[in-house]
Amino acid sequence: MLQSFSIRTTKRDEMLDITHLVEEAVQTSGIKEGVALVYCPHTTAGITINENADPDVKRDMIRRFDETYPWTHPLDRHAEGNTAAHLKASTVGVSQHVIITNGKLLLGTWQGIYFCEYDGPRQRTFYVKVWG
Repeated sequence: MLQSFSIRTTKRDEMLDITHLVEEAVQTSGIKEGVALVYCPHTTAGITINENADPDVKRDMIRRFDETYPWTHPLDRHAEGNTAAHLKASTVGVSQHVIITNGKLLLGTWQGIYFCEYDGPRQRTFYVKVWG
């Protein structure tokens, strides 16, 4: 089963917790044992799994990505001027797999699934494919 989700980002760089939407996709699928694939079809955004208890983790990650990939660099040649966003998205990656057991996502105590925006604000789409 494939489900599409549309979200609106509000900042240039942000991490949106989409765990509840992925859980919704699993519940809708009726799959009790299997895998959920969360996929982002954008070149300046990505999907990651990380801590969802302390909001400082998200802030620190965004800050460190900005330090590693500054928004402007004198040698960047990409006409759109968003080379940093492409680098951040490539580093994070476009997808994550999560095991489903007993009809629930198998995530650690502190884990959440995040849509990572690096070139916002924008209207974005991500997909969840569930199979058992």
